[in-house]
Amino acid sequence: MKKSKNLFFITLLITLAFIISGCGYNSSNDSDGSGGDGGDSGKGDSDTKQVLNLIESAEIPTGDPTLATDAASFIVFGQTMEGLYVLDENDTPIPGIADGEPEISEDGKEYTFKIRENAKWSNGDPVTANDFVYSWRRAVNPEVASEYAYMFSGIIKNATEIINGKADKEDLGVEAVDENTLKVTLEQPVEYFDSLLAFGTYLPLNEKFVEEKGDKFGTNSENMLANGPFVLTDWDGSGLEWSYEPNEHYYDKDEVHLTKVNVQVAKTPNTAINLYQTDEADRTGALSAEYANQYQDDEEASTFKEGSSWYLKFNQERNGKDTPLANENIRKAIAMAFDKKSFTDTVLANGSIPSDGYVPEGLAKNPETDKDFREESGDLISYDVEKAQEYWKKGLEELGVEEIKLDYLSDDTENAKKTGEYFQNQLETNLEGLKIELTNVPFKVRLKKTTDQDYDIVMHGWGPDYLDPMTFLDLYLTDGTNNNTGYSSEEFDKLIDDAKVKYANDPQKRWEAMLEAEKLLIQEDTVIAPIYQRGRLVLIKPYVKNFHEHLFGPDYSLKYVKIEK
Repeated sequence: MKKSKNLFFITLLITLAFIISGCGYNSSNDSDGSGGDGGDSGKGDSDTKQVLNLIESAEIPTGDPTLATDAASFIVFGQTMEGLYVLDENDTPIPGIADGEPEISEDGKEYTFKIRENAKWSNGDPVTANDFVYSWRRAVNPEVASEYAYMFSGIIKNATEIINGKADKEDLGVEAVDENTLKVTLEQPVEYFDSLLAFGTYLPLNEKFVEEKGDKFGTNSENMLANGPFVLTDWDGSGLEWSYEPNEHYYDKDEVHLTKVNVQVAKTPNTAINLYQTDEADRTGALSAEYANQYQDDEEASTFKEGSSWYLKFNQERNGKDTPLANENIRKAIAMAFDKKSFTDTVLANGSIPSDGYVPEGLAKNPETDKDFREESGDLISYDVEKAQEYWKKGLEELGVEEIKLDYLSDDTENAKKTGEYFQNQLETNLEGLKIELTNVPFKVRLKKTTDQDYDIVMHGWGPDYLDPMTFLDLYLTDGTNNNTGYSSEEFDKLIDDAKVKYANDPQKRWEAMLEAEKLLIQEDTVIAPIYQRGRLVLIKPYVKNFHEHLFGPDYSLKYVKIEK
């Protein structure tokens, strides 16, 4: 769910199903889903109608997989599109549009896929190998400016050179041998390649459709094309409501039970609860602390531990000039000056856990010892007011000032505003001379301001795009499209390059390089300030079955959902 990804994929939205990019430990609890009836859905009808009513907490920024970077968009792609691979209910990548497993060369660099002959787009066109060639070339084309182009860099042959304008997009290591045969050439073996192929930016695109639509492609449901279980309908490009309907051309349509899914955005927890209690919604989305405490023992409550990491992101350069956050001591002071446990216990109260690191627990394990990355990396930066004040005093002296004013960028939801107030109070109380100005804007505006580096501090979240620590770490490469902080470190860049290239065939040394990179990023340079690993508590009707949530990629899948009353 992924940017946007799925990506995909951010400031704190406690009610947001998020990365950033899919998040969270997998859950396929039979009652962990949303379904129900509303309007003309036949509520109370003895013949149960397969109509599902969902709540989201943010509007869709874009319907273009190449340009998407947020969870809301990647959730849509997770229902309407399929790549070579998709995720099953256990978060295992399995063939989707690929007809079985690929042939792989002995050196692990060349993959040959067969495309399902019965795979079609929602307009009836066949899904072909060229749809992948066109999409991937479009993603790495610097003229398109995809923020997720880096997902191909160092992976697909020549991607880095193309992104940097040193090669043509036609040089990308992807070839349509024939209509149903796709050959992919890698720079070096990639152990997580199958999970990458399930990510939103690797989705196929119908070249004729995209080119005909031009700038209108992905701007509303009329200008989108699906090859997955559902098609998006009733989305005008900016509204707070949309729907999904079955794709009649989907190759596996017999497994799709829902006849319609209605989605509406509720930006306040109270609205979501009211919709749920009046049977206008069958799943609340993540509850705020107030409601999480109230409903945690309810028989319709369901908890889910995600794989998303949340943190304060520090902008070191704004409008071409250094900000006070370019000072390392100022960054360290702020990172140590707030109580994470109090925040997760009192403001969130939804199963989220405080974190002193970046890569979340449960994502990956040491290839030799089977020890979790988070456990092995340890606590890198913790709440410590005394140390924070020491760093703060030193930073002020280095800057030659007695006070600093910074803006805190956030969304305009009720929960985001409460979160901002918490951090404003913590930071201003513990760091004398610091003034925090809260800036609350709509979700799409916050994304743009973050991309443009038009902020000082932003509450950001990132969910894994694939099952490897690199999905978090390489965001902060020098000039990385998702860096957006002004951070640049030759040492960090080398560690990431070593993990991707030098140690591609040495899993243990690769692992050690990633551990060192996280330590440099958080403990030494303090580019970001870790806060928590998100959990969520939702209310869901017990008649909703087979609602699958995912650790990475789209937050959930609706393909197998069924209403059983």
